[in-house]
Amino acid sequence: MSVLGFLRSGMIMKSFLRILTLALLLDPLAGRGADAPKPNVVVIFIDDMGYGDIGPFGATKQKTPNLDRMAREGMKLTSFYAAPVCSVSRAQLLTGCYGARVSVPGVFGPGGKQGLNPAEFTIAERMKERGYATMCVGKWHVGDQPEFLPMRQGFDHYFGFPYSNDMQTKSAKSGVRGVPLVRDDRVLEFVADEAQSGIVERYTDAAVQFIRESKERPFLLYLAHTAVHTPIHPGAKFAGKSDNGRFGDWVEEVDWSAGRVLDTLRELKLDGRTLVIFTSDNGPWLIKGADAGSAGPLRGGKGSTWEGGMREPTIAWWPGKIAPGSVCDAVAGTIDLLPTAVAVAGGTVPAEPVIDGRNILPLLLGTAKESPREAHYYFQNYNLQAVRQGPWKLAIAPQHETMGKPALPDATGRAPRLYNLDAEIGEQTNVAEKHPDIVARLQALAAKMEAEIGGPTPSARRPAGTAANPKKLDLSEEPGAPVKSDANTPSAR
Repeated sequence: MSVLGFLRSGMIMKSFLRILTLALLLDPLAGRGADAPKPNVVVIFIDDMGYGDIGPFGATKQKTPNLDRMAREGMKLTSFYAAPVCSVSRAQLLTGCYGARVSVPGVFGPGGKQGLNPAEFTIAERMKERGYATMCVGKWHVGDQPEFLPMRQGFDHYFGFPYSNDMQTKSAKSGVRGVPLVRDDRVLEFVADEAQSGIVERYTDAAVQFIRESKERPFLLYLAHTAVHTPIHPGAKFAGKSDNGRFGDWVEEVDWSAGRVLDTLRELKLDGRTLVIFTSDNGPWLIKGADAGSAGPLRGGKGSTWEGGMREPTIAWWPGKIAPGSVCDAVAGTIDLLPTAVAVAGGTVPAEPVIDGRNILPLLLGTAKESPREAHYYFQNYNLQAVRQGPWKLAIAPQHETMGKPALPDATGRAPRLYNLDAEIGEQTNVAEKHPDIVARLQALAAKMEAEIGGPTPSARRPAGTAANPKKLDLSEEPGAPVKSDANTPSAR
């Protein structure tokens, strides 16, 4: 071979290696054998945890050593969004859509006739299509009628409360007042008051058992804690241990739970092929005083479209894939988890039905720095109140401070307010007059999205599920007897 030929062959080999390296970075399954197991996905979803409630995001009064380690070994996502309240946030995670698109605008109560339409494709259904075992553990809260519960929405198994822990009802069969605890499709018991102090441990035991039983096949685990929603009931081993009262105690128990999940993955040598996401459903319920968390430097709390109501403390962990100690400030959120999980499984989400989320795996793997979404939209029920693109957030409607507190004078007018979140994360200074071009651009984006899924006459909103004869859940009539269903649910497919 001539010198020129040798050099050319070397250049070709280097080009090939560069392409192969890029492929491996972009596709976590690239380079694996055809029979190699697909990566697992675990989502740990906390209730009412604020941006400043864990160590990696500035908390000091409660200790979170397991989450601290998770952040050291993984990535902090510092602009990761959920929704103002519980049901909307869960619908978004499950469907990859804004709550307004799938007609989940607020909070569902016990025995309500509406819930997440079973005709919607959930993250569990998309993963089952790719051969995954699926389980939901913990708070569900997108409808408690039988046709809306997890096993009708793609999950193989379920163990948890069907809604928030303060939504206690009375069993007609036993007379006990509490929250129904459901296993699969059977109500096991009603959990009242101080008995809730064992719920984090029970959830964690169920999650760990599922991981152990599923270790030989790929799995999706959705662990949606009841904590730290009021009433606050930390376990006996954690009560009085933190420097932040019972709220801090419960945060520390949540940290223990996350640590036990991660330790189980390490023990079973599944850590190198498991993506774990830790995040929360909305900001802290500030009016609860000492039983509320902290939004840290952010303005507002639960129920609001200020950053404190929707921006969540989020950590992504995947040893060998996600760079340790990394930080990503690109805009992402719960709506992105479905397409990202499908990408981890080696697939793509079909173009129809339309979803709002995008695959953020390149952000997690460090091969991209910019958000794959054009913008992020802040809905309060069906009302679009703000839009963010890059560092710019435009508020187009009045915004109350948090659930139970009205808007302050600087947020009551209809005139658009523009904030530069890079320059001032606390949303105090309106710079709209200085940037009319940015205001106009974001107004156009908002108008387009509002016409599509917001307001009273949307062009692309899909229906909620509707139960014909809704009833409050009660104890099963006999061991193993499923809760009964009267379904009359319009299709969105």
